[in-house]
Amino acid sequence: MPLIEAKHLSKSYGALRAVHDVSFSVDRGEVVGFLGPNGAGKSTTMKMLTGHLRADAGAALIAGLDVAEEAVRAKQHLGYSPEGAPAYGEMTVREFLRFAADLRGLTDPAASVRRTLALCRLEEVAAQGIDTLSKGYRMRVGFAQAVLHDPEVLILDEPTDGLDPNQKHEVRRILKEMAATKAVIVSTHILEEVGELCTRVIVIAKGEVRCDESREKFLARGADLNAVFRQLTA
Repeated sequence: MPLIEAKHLSKSYGALRAVHDVSFSVDRGEVVGFLGPNGAGKSTTMKMLTGHLRADAGAALIAGLDVAEEAVRAKQHLGYSPEGAPAYGEMTVREFLRFAADLRGLTDPAASVRRTLALCRLEEVAAQGIDTLSKGYRMRVGFAQAVLHDPEVLILDEPTDGLDPNQKHEVRRILKEMAATKAVIVSTHILEEVGELCTRVIVIAKGEVRCDESREKFLARGADLNAVFRQLTA
């Protein structure tokens, strides 16, 4: 059974058709790069998959559970980091993660926080207020809350956007370590991440899937990935 399933998802805002009849599934061990230009429908699709936005039509399933009908159970299997990595800036990193652990009802929240701080290389800033952190560290805190409960499914919206090369490398390293046991969707417009991180590529444009294929097949389309991307999303 796929851990992530999008079944004919559609969403409109008035006359604007944001997503139209989008279907795909993601199995354990897959890291799917979800590519598309701004306004393509990436974030809307991810919000429907995570239960943060109700679809006009179709269904979204996490670990076989319909996120619209069984939201609480589905989200127990899900880690979601939206674009911008929102957090309570007045809290320290450790306080925020402990707060998130308590909200999730984890059986050993202190141990979960310690494990996550180590995994995400956040120990050195654990006692700092989130508002005092660099953008890279704030985004890593958002990622940390997504993996805190060791979910089977990760859905990450632009997790490396705006990071410097070292920070991008660190986030990719963490994802690679976790990928074998999880189903992962990474929304991005950074084409280099296809080769660095992804096992599969889905390209969406104007709310429709234009391409769904393995990394190898996508990379074989041509040496100039930007040209390939422009052609697919025209």
